[in-house]
Amino acid sequence: MDTNFATLNIDRPQAHVMLVTLNRPASANAMNSQLGTEIMTLFESLNLDAGDARCIVVTGAGDRAFCAGADLKERKDMTDEAWTKQHLIYERMVRAILGCPIPIIAAVSGAAYAGGCELALACDFIYAAEHSRFALTEVTLGIMPGAGGTQTLARAAGERRAKEIILTGKPFTAAEALQWGLVNHVLPRTDLLPEALSTAEVIARNAPISVRQAKQAIARGLNMSLSDGLVLETEAYYRTIPTEDRREGITSFNEKRSPIFRGK
Repeated sequence: MDTNFATLNIDRPQAHVMLVTLNRPASANAMNSQLGTEIMTLFESLNLDAGDARCIVVTGAGDRAFCAGADLKERKDMTDEAWTKQHLIYERMVRAILGCPIPIIAAVSGAAYAGGCELALACDFIYAAEHSRFALTEVTLGIMPGAGGTQTLARAAGERRAKEIILTGKPFTAAEALQWGLVNHVLPRTDLLPEALSTAEVIARNAPISVRQAKQAIARGLNMSLSDGLVLETEAYYRTIPTEDRREGITSFNEKRSPIFRGK
């Protein structure tokens, strides 16, 4: 998989962990067409072949912003046709993130506004630095969230809170995001990335087939009735039984040693 991008930095800080950094710090990591295309390309590639990656951390360069939303300077003189074509990129981008079988952690430091907030919400869960602020400001600009925000926010925070956040466009703090269920942990900015990477390392040490099946069962099951979700869970569970990792997990437990999972 080609990881040579102009607006993304791809690092491998630990075994089986991929660190993806949005790298437009001079523009508060705002989402232009190139950044959207590169995120889309990366995650579509990961959906086809993840290689040895077992967990991904997504963050932004610098502490000013995770992602300040769409690059409005680029959009200033766009025609309706050009705007629509650009939005198709963002649609594919968010679907590729949501469809990624590998767990994704957003490490948010600074502003996560509009499309930047939607990008974080598309990840499996979020760690945020104490100074971070979130907002879905689209209605203040004559548009509305269009990269999954109306769906992912409502699922994270509930219908009434999502309506308040989206219909007012008002920013909110990391502490409020924690209280409302949008983020999992709020940390000092110096601890943010180390903690996100530490969690990614824990996930990456677990059996990758088990992790992927569990992620899929949770994500898909939320859109089903309880009885249908239980059927989905059972089917996902049965796919782990014939794996080498299942046998390794039980053997290592009985031999009182750490398991060595190979994703097979």
